[in-house]
Amino acid sequence: MSHVTTATLIQMKQQHEKIAVLTSYDASFTSLIEDAGVEVILVGDSLGMVIQGQESTLPVDVEEMVYHTQCVARGRRKALLIADMPFMSYSSAEQALGTAGRLMKDGGAHMVKLEGGATQLETVRQLTANGIPVCAHLGLLPQSVHKLGGYRVQGRDDESARIMKEDALALEAAGAQMLVLECVPTGLAREISEALEIPVIGIGAGPGCDGQVLVIYDMLGITPRQLPRFVKNFLPSAHSISEAIAHYVKAVKDGSFPGEEHSFK
Repeated sequence: MSHVTTATLIQMKQQHEKIAVLTSYDASFTSLIEDAGVEVILVGDSLGMVIQGQESTLPVDVEEMVYHTQCVARGRRKALLIADMPFMSYSSAEQALGTAGRLMKDGGAHMVKLEGGATQLETVRQLTANGIPVCAHLGLLPQSVHKLGGYRVQGRDDESARIMKEDALALEAAGAQMLVLECVPTGLAREISEALEIPVIGIGAGPGCDGQVLVIYDMLGITPRQLPRFVKNFLPSAHSISEAIAHYVKAVKDGSFPGEEHSFK
């Protein structure tokens, strides 16, 4: 596999080839992920929960994200590297430019990810106008967990589904080059994936997305918290962590993951 770029991912979508994405926070796991052929590595602010033991992603700051992105960048060989912009680090377009610059120039990220729909359109425009690739994030927004009232499926009623579809199209028009849908009903996620030209990556959004992402600690079952419904632990059926990651990639590619038991109606 040659170096993965945004153009690579667009071509995979056009050819109906599923995209495998995993989170990573250090060089060692990144090496194993690369060996398995994962196309995209996300340095998620989920590190707050699985690395730091926090109750949410909110306490993670920019310096911590830069540090972990640097660690992953040292182990990366071919995959596209995305870094989350942490909570309250992109409350204005100007602040977002500074945060994204740190994650890319100092951290080594190729793309940054931010949460939110219509309220983030100007920020997405400003970032992309300055040559910064953006991955958007709709559905369950972990950084807004207190506003949402907990970790709940989003887009189940007609009005919220309509708004989510409109936001997805608007984010693409503003310049976003990828979209993550989290905890979204299968049918809605499929509609959005088919409506957009950019790749749509699901997590708890059913098999109709262009690719899937999981937190690596979750898919290996080594996180102390209760695993969300949309997670499958791939380690029990494997002889090693490397084999478990390979099984995950295969399951994403052949469409066997996620199944109905990992999806929402």
